[in-house]
Amino acid sequence: MRLKWGAIVKIKILVLALTLIFAQSVYAKDAPSSWQPELKIGVMFNLKNATILTNSDCFFIAKDKKVRIKKGEVLAITFNASHVEIKGNKFEGELWEIRPDDPRKLKDLVFRINGKSYRGGLRLIRKGNAMTAINVIPSEEYLRGVVPEEMPPLWAKEALKAQTVAARTFALKNRHRHKKDGYDLCTSVHCQVYSGQAKEHENSDAAIRETYGEVLFAMPNGPIIDTPFHTDSGGMTENNEALWGVGIPYLRAAKELEEKTKPWDKEIPLFEFEKKVGLKDIKKIELSKLEFGKRTKDRTVSGRVKQVLVASEKQSKFLTGAELRNLFNLSSTLFDMELSSKSVKFSGYGIGHGVGLSQWGAKAFAENGMNYKDILVHYYKKTFIKKLY
Repeated sequence: MRLKWGAIVKIKILVLALTLIFAQSVYAKDAPSSWQPELKIGVMFNLKNATILTNSDCFFIAKDKKVRIKKGEVLAITFNASHVEIKGNKFEGELWEIRPDDPRKLKDLVFRINGKSYRGGLRLIRKGNAMTAINVIPSEEYLRGVVPEEMPPLWAKEALKAQTVAARTFALKNRHRHKKDGYDLCTSVHCQVYSGQAKEHENSDAAIRETYGEVLFAMPNGPIIDTPFHTDSGGMTENNEALWGVGIPYLRAAKELEEKTKPWDKEIPLFEFEKKVGLKDIKKIELSKLEFGKRTKDRTVSGRVKQVLVASEKQSKFLTGAELRNLFNLSSTLFDMELSSKSVKFSGYGIGHGVGLSQWGAKAFAENGMNYKDILVHYYKKTFIKKLY
């Protein structure tokens, strides 16, 4: 039986509609893993040789050349002035990569280089007379190596989720921090501590899955915000301008559930103190007493030290709290000072710079029933979470 043209068109439209519905139902489950930003993390430096193996088949790529690497195959790479050598073959250039053939499989690749394992791909770039190893990794897989380093994975789940969103937001906001070095972020506290696969934990992984793609914004169509965080505020966080630059509306001082947390003391012999501050025969140190939430001429709104007057009989100088912290490796700038004939004693609270999220503070809020979204808004004022991917 022959169908009329109109009927054929209707059938084709129906088939197309059913196909689209089917595709949406099938791929909706996979949508969260369909795309996420790739990050480039500088993990090893000054390499002359590298031993690499991978958990699946992939390719070594150099300019227009591509060499297959089999799963579990040990690959020895030697760097020379003008090229790298692999399997007796020379590959010239400035950049070499190990990646899967299908970009969608990057999140499943694991490589081991000189004894350390990382998810994602590997990029080697020439830096002078050696190579820098760069981990090219999807952002969610990167977080698996960050979150358990930045916050103990046995802490309350809502605290872990708050840390995860803060860490994801920080990474995407600061992704070009090391652009001049050829990568996005380093593995130290200068950016975020990242250890690759070594410290992954199921609790951190769960926090990452449950906040997939979530980042913080201050305005609906604005840029991603910056999300500094620190170990413990001591009792109150700080306005950002007390440490860095112009005031940012969402980085305002915030009170904690408890004051005087993480107390610490440090006593410096007077001769050492005088040598480091550049004054002899110090007779006086002027600093008002610490009171949380009380701003004075020498303290910030949270009570952190803004400046200290140090004086001898003949001269005097002002030192900032940050200068004193750096000179004497102090835990924070939330401290009192006491001068004696033999020493200068610091007595303080908290660990870290004090701006943004306090990790121990987030833990306390989570243990008191606060959810991760409210924790984040407490530390990053008037912000909101948006699913970026």
